[in-house]
Amino acid sequence: MTVGRKAIARRLRPPPVAILAGGLGTRLSEETGSRPKPLVEIGGRPIIWHVMKHYDAHGMNEFVIALGYKKEAVVQYFLNLHTYSRNLTVRTRDGSTSLHEPAEGPDWTVHLIDTGAETATGGRIKRLQPYLGDGTFMLTWCDGISDVNLDELLAFHRAHGKLATVTVVRAPSRFGFVEMAGDSKVQRFTEKPDQGEGWINAAFFVLEPGIFDYIAGDDTMWEREPLQALAADGQLMAYTHRSYWQCMDTLREKILLEELWSRGAAPWKTWK
Repeated sequence: MTVGRKAIARRLRPPPVAILAGGLGTRLSEETGSRPKPLVEIGGRPIIWHVMKHYDAHGMNEFVIALGYKKEAVVQYFLNLHTYSRNLTVRTRDGSTSLHEPAEGPDWTVHLIDTGAETATGGRIKRLQPYLGDGTFMLTWCDGISDVNLDELLAFHRAHGKLATVTVVRAPSRFGFVEMAGDSKVQRFTEKPDQGEGWINAAFFVLEPGIFDYIAGDDTMWEREPLQALAADGQLMAYTHRSYWQCMDTLREKILLEELWSRGAAPWKTWK
């Protein structure tokens, strides 16, 4: 296969999805004292499950998850994802199991990578590099849900040819502010301005491997130097999303999401 054909083949495959799931979740301490934030539940399912189901609805089913705080609980969740409510046989000599019913649920490949308890967001992304291949990949957090059209997002990224695309939404100013030119090129990226409202980072990214050169090491915050430098170099573009997006940073936001789910009115439920 020629280099050109290899590149085409990479573009035809759904890109892997990196998810940052190692933070402490201190603003949701009512829930995260006993379990990591990715496992805080909405409608009886962990928030990370909701995030992954949205990507799966767009044909993206390979996930590379950056673990840190209480990583063992996340690993255990995925090991047991298809076994809790089913009959099985356990062989105690070697720990092997066999399920009595056919496999159900999503068909995912999940890479669970320990990226350290204290590593910053940029450092976590850098540590995932060996598991993401040499092509385009998606990136998001474990606590933000949306109905963003991921197919359109990916097509937008591939059309402009830059290293990075950030999805931006309108929301209060406690998030990082994105200043754009008329052609969607990001002119400036500012983390958490003091006042005002504008387009903010919704954390649904599409990225090329070249972004790893912008991350110095474990102490690098992705939202600061790397994004600011990508913007300064003209390598960061913004995809504007005008529909639903919500993060789950606080107990109030968790309750809001629970209410939407219980009423059957969850806008982020893009799957059947």
